[in-house]
Amino acid sequence: MTAPGPVQAFLDAQPREQLDFLTVAEKRQYMRHLSDLNYLRYGRRPEPGPTVTDHLVATPAGPVRVKAYRPAGATGVLPAHLFLHGGGWWLGSVDELVNDAICRLRCARAGCVVLAVDYPLAPEHRFPAAVEQVYAVLTRVAAAAGTWRVDPAAISVGGVSAGGNLAAALTLKCRREGGPRLAFQLLEVPVLDLTLLLSVGAGDPDLHHAEQLVAAVRRYLPDEAAAAGELASPLRADDLSGLPPAYLMTAELDPLRRDGERYAARLAAAGVPATVSVEPGAIHGVSFLTRVWPAAAEWQETAARAVRDAHDRAVAEDRAGEGIAQ
Repeated sequence: MTAPGPVQAFLDAQPREQLDFLTVAEKRQYMRHLSDLNYLRYGRRPEPGPTVTDHLVATPAGPVRVKAYRPAGATGVLPAHLFLHGGGWWLGSVDELVNDAICRLRCARAGCVVLAVDYPLAPEHRFPAAVEQVYAVLTRVAAAAGTWRVDPAAISVGGVSAGGNLAAALTLKCRREGGPRLAFQLLEVPVLDLTLLLSVGAGDPDLHHAEQLVAAVRRYLPDEAAAAGELASPLRADDLSGLPPAYLMTAELDPLRRDGERYAARLAAAGVPATVSVEPGAIHGVSFLTRVWPAAAEWQETAARAVRDAHDRAVAEDRAGEGIAQ
């Protein structure tokens, strides 16, 4: 399918130059500027309402910065949504304009506290560092729910691209270690099978042009053998039962769309409520296009509604359980 006009214009405007002469730090600086410029040019202006505060959460590996978004005027306990940004595990920040806009809108529309986690980046911090630190943040937030003014019975997780990989891994780690019970997982254009990416060019035509993703995976993993583990490649987990309900949002023109489709099918087969959507004409970077392409703006509204609905169900189930216990 040919990309819709605004999507193609975005793709045509992206630089094609190779950046191999730059250091990792210089590439991060370049890509951060490019990300913010793209959002200023193509993205919808962010919601002005939420109150935003910065926190440092202590973890065994050191403090992790968490940017908290709370609906304006809210004083009581609210559901919480952990947000994990994309960037191939080695790029990205909670301060990027695109990520700040997502969190502001999700906070306002879902009526919840959004906790954007600035997880450690590869290659300085290779797998499983990001998974471990996101899990540590979650456990500390759940244990101190009163301090954070969040409802421990209504905590969800969401992630975009590599963040979707981390979000799915987090649900598996919670199940494995008896961690906090998550109410929902929202996975947007997720990367769920790193073994497939590492075999790029070996029979999967959809991935022949995913060299940048392959390079990102190699920065992230300590070695290729690690790709087979469930926390690196959730799609390869032997058992997906007992995980939180899931909504997977995929893009038609994204070579990784089948990861989401396969994962949703496997979750459903394991008895986990799972829905998958495929946005026609969308690309992996759909979140940058909210001003110029109505489908991109609706994508964000749909994601926020899914989070709100999941939190409402979790709160209702918790109250019903309390009634039975009494």
